Amino acid sequence: MRVMFYVQHLLGIGHIKRAAQLSLGMQQAGLEVWVVQGGEAVAGINFGQANVISLPAIRAADAQFSGLVDDQGKALDDDFKANRRSLLLQALEQIQPDALLIESYPFGRGQLRFELDPLLQQAHSMSPRPLILSSARDILQRRPLEKEQKALKLLEHYFDGVLVHGQQDFVPLTESFSLCDQLSIPLHYTGYVTDTSVSPAAEGQNEVIVSAGGGAVGFGIMQAALLARPLTVLREHRWRVLIGPNLPADQITALQQLAADGIVLEPIRSDFRGLLANAALSISQGGYNTLMDILLTGVPSVIVPFEGKGETEQITRTAKLEALGICAMVREQELQPEYLASVIDQTVADLHQRSPALSLQLAGARRSGDIIRSLLEQRHG
Repeated sequence: MRVMFYVQHLLGIGHIKRAAQLSLGMQQAGLEVWVVQGGEAVAGINFGQANVISLPAIRAADAQFSGLVDDQGKALDDDFKANRRSLLLQALEQIQPDALLIESYPFGRGQLRFELDPLLQQAHSMSPRPLILSSARDILQRRPLEKEQKALKLLEHYFDGVLVHGQQDFVPLTESFSLCDQLSIPLHYTGYVTDTSVSPAAEGQNEVIVSAGGGAVGFGIMQAALLARPLTVLREHRWRVLIGPNLPADQITALQQLAADGIVLEPIRSDFRGLLANAALSISQGGYNTLMDILLTGVPSVIVPFEGKGETEQITRTAKLEALGICAMVREQELQPEYLASVIDQTVADLHQRSPALSLQLAGARRSGDIIRSLLEQRHG
């Protein structure tokens, strides 16, 4: 049973990391996976034995998603779009999938409708027609009603279901997509998609780990953390700042100038979860993957959710975890060294009062593969 999985990361690396886990989960379920990805290359991403087709790379022009650019930073013109669209449709014809899984669309990635709508149209007209599914996070970026209605129309016309990578009794999709009750296609809650293995880390004992995923919008957190360090009860601990591949060079230089004794600046590491498991505290953004790593390891944490251009996804998830006593939240507009230091100290002081670990299903990658396989088996009798 062959699955074509379209995935496009535009800013951070969270989408491509989750896609890699889903690819592995589908393979574990006995599916043949073809990944068609259109983002810039990210080191350390493992799609397992999947066949990978890379379209000409594009990314967001900035943190406000004001537009799309190619790997040289040039705005996409009609010729570029036509070429990508042609290559994507050729991939569909080459693969002849039993199932087409599209990451985010039509809930997000609206700037890619120039190629995704033709992809859906061509897949829908194939004989036999592939099973068409959307792969969605637990919490969607809130959209105006008009955009939700457009998404609903596409879902009803082309899609056979939605894989929701979350847990209904924690965050139902109705909280971020108001038209759920109008959907006639099923929602399949998969549980959370994360790598549940924790590689032992030789370092990190009692350290403070500062991270921001790919780093494209993480400088403010890292700068505030380094300035807050001497003001905290953890000032004598080693602070390890993990630099993502998308952090601009001038911002890395600025952090290096703040790096006093006891501060380590280094690239993000494959044993990140092992570092968290050893750490005294994590300071990070609130991306899907990072929060899953925090839940998995149980590390005390201070989360600064990303809020660019009215982003609501990270705030919503972080606020739910804060209400359960799992983490402390600092909003971007509150990100001053003195305030961050006070939250760090309060988090450390409250450790003995922390709630028991939240019971979340973290095997969402394999569960996604099992769901797709089951749907295909039902289809083929």
